[in-house]
Amino acid sequence: MAQVRRQANLPRPSWGWQDAAACRGEDLVLFFGPDGERQPEREIRERKAKQICMGCPVRSDCLDYAVSRPEKYGTWGGLNEDERASERRRRMRRANAA
Repeated sequence: MAQVRRQANLPRPSWGWQDAAACRGEDLVLFFGPDGERQPEREIRERKAKQICMGCPVRSDCLDYAVSRPEKYGTWGGLNEDERASERRRRMRRANAA
């Protein structure tokens, strides 16, 4: 049987925080978008997703998870893909400075 490769330095995720997420039960397309989505529609969709994230009690847990993986797609913790990449770089710079 083939072994599954794991990234060595990533801890096993804890999914308990998802039970309290404000997005629980929402349509996934709101957070990940449909194939072929055009920019104006994407901006509107992301704005709606981020509004849900802003009031979420586990927003920081969600963002920490997405930045540590890294999740390449969707809105996580109130940030889209590009915003999370910037946050990841910021955290790496801060960790290297410490």
